[in-house]
Amino acid sequence: MSDMTEKMNIQWFPGHMTKAQRMIEENMKLVDAVCEIIDARIPYSSRNPDIDRLAGNKPRLIILNRVDQADPSVTAQWRNYYKSQGLAVLETDCKSGKGVSGFADAIRTVLKDKIEAYAAKGQVTRPLRAMILGIPNVGKSTFINKVAKRKAAKASDKPGVTRGKQWITIDEGLELLDTPGILWPRFDNQEVGENLAYTGAIRDEIVDRETLAANFMIRLRELYPQSIEQRYKFVPEPNLNGFELLETAAKKRGFILSKGEYDLERMAAILLDEFRDGKLGRISLEKPDKSE
Repeated sequence: MSDMTEKMNIQWFPGHMTKAQRMIEENMKLVDAVCEIIDARIPYSSRNPDIDRLAGNKPRLIILNRVDQADPSVTAQWRNYYKSQGLAVLETDCKSGKGVSGFADAIRTVLKDKIEAYAAKGQVTRPLRAMILGIPNVGKSTFINKVAKRKAAKASDKPGVTRGKQWITIDEGLELLDTPGILWPRFDNQEVGENLAYTGAIRDEIVDRETLAANFMIRLRELYPQSIEQRYKFVPEPNLNGFELLETAAKKRGFILSKGEYDLERMAAILLDEFRDGKLGRISLEKPDKSE
């Protein structure tokens, strides 16, 4: 991480997290496969490190969501990375529904051996059951709604809204167990916490948005400087810190509070909103080597 970024204190201690993990452990024996939905822009940061332990030896499907907002060349690197680990991958964009129609086939491919074993025992009508896991606000509920073609799960932009568990029939012979999103109580490093905050997986109310936006400007300068040039009409000079970059953008947008003072709060909100809305282009903040 750049020396120019400001230190942020991001903590999250959701009360329902322990309960959710316990419920997942209890229900793991009911399912044949585990589907993990992650944000294609931040695949490492949007994974819960406990999922490997929770899933055990169950067949796995990684659902790379929001691929329409991620850098396609980086998404291809992640796809190859997960496949090299023996994990099946499905790329989706839940808002538009892109890729979601391939879910049932992907699950059946993952469970090919199990289907053959059931058939050998004469259990042809036995339904396949899969569990969907993901951190809050990663698009899990929207994915389930799209894949079930109805409002089966309550979708919300507020992290941690989904409660309880429910079985959802996807098609004949395939059922999904929906579970609350889970997130670890502390982040391994500042960058993980910031990535979650950039994408909206952490509520904006609990972070300092100006500092977050200033740090995001530095990340953009490192990874996608052309996004700053195209959207905010200036070249991000290497000698400027994050707040100076934010101030330059505010100046270009005409966000003036008083003589010589710019509205950084407004600019911060707009920068983060425009990133989340895909207006800065297709951006990936992590590459597979980060997850080694």
